[in-house]
Amino acid sequence: MAVSTQKHSWGLLRQSSPLPGFGLSLGFTSVYLTAIILVPLIALVMRSLHGGGAAFQYAFTSQRVLASYRVTLTSALAAALISAVFGILVAWVLARYDFPGKRVVDALIDLPFALPTAVAGIALTTLYIEKGWIGRYLEPYDVHVVFTQLGIIVAMTFVGLPFVVRSVQPVLEDIDESVEEAAASLGAHHGHIFFRILLPTILPALLTGTGMAFARAVGEYGSVIFIAGNMPMRTEITALLIVTKLEEYDYEGAAAIAVVLLVLSCLVMLGINLLQWRIQRGKGERV
Repeated sequence: MAVSTQKHSWGLLRQSSPLPGFGLSLGFTSVYLTAIILVPLIALVMRSLHGGGAAFQYAFTSQRVLASYRVTLTSALAAALISAVFGILVAWVLARYDFPGKRVVDALIDLPFALPTAVAGIALTTLYIEKGWIGRYLEPYDVHVVFTQLGIIVAMTFVGLPFVVRSVQPVLEDIDESVEEAAASLGAHHGHIFFRILLPTILPALLTGTGMAFARAVGEYGSVIFIAGNMPMRTEITALLIVTKLEEYDYEGAAAIAVVLLVLSCLVMLGINLLQWRIQRGKGERV
């Protein structure tokens, strides 16, 4: 009887599926994930193991590599936090206000997705160099962007901001403005409305966007190398060090460093998913 009921339930599940050909779709999805994601990652790990423990020892103990980790991770973290703050502001403006040129601004948000990263790096360097359009106004205050870690943060923020905006904007658009108006009519000030009403709602999307911005910044190459100066122990990012290893035909060393970055990025995304799960679980328990 139980077996019959289980078969009947499975049959109803298959009939009620909105996607025709579930088995075929699942097969194509599995093949795609295996060929595009899993196989390259496995190949990367296997290549790093060809050099034995020496490659990983270099990846974890070399002062130059450790310095590149520090520069990359601290810059990526700063860029992600900046993207989170300004991403919320930009998403709020696009979701709550109508103004001339709004469609143009909305389209420009996606420009870093379409723009070649090398072009972005050259453009940022041109803007922030001492005689550039922006750099000339920073020079009297002894603020140097090009060839410094500040320049790396600027470039990483440029490529990471759209992730936060596009994650938070749909959530803000779905929030009923009457909730905010009701809170304001009861005497709640703007800070109270944001931190007690809006922030808990957009927090999962904000974490997702910030995590993707951080992961993108960690692996960013093209937009950074032109503005960073690439000075070892100071402004050399890990992605550039990997390319340098490849040019020296040290494939095992490059793969070992890449595996370290891969593990760090995966841990960040895993941590964000766990935070989202705990937030959603907490909301469910309160309800």
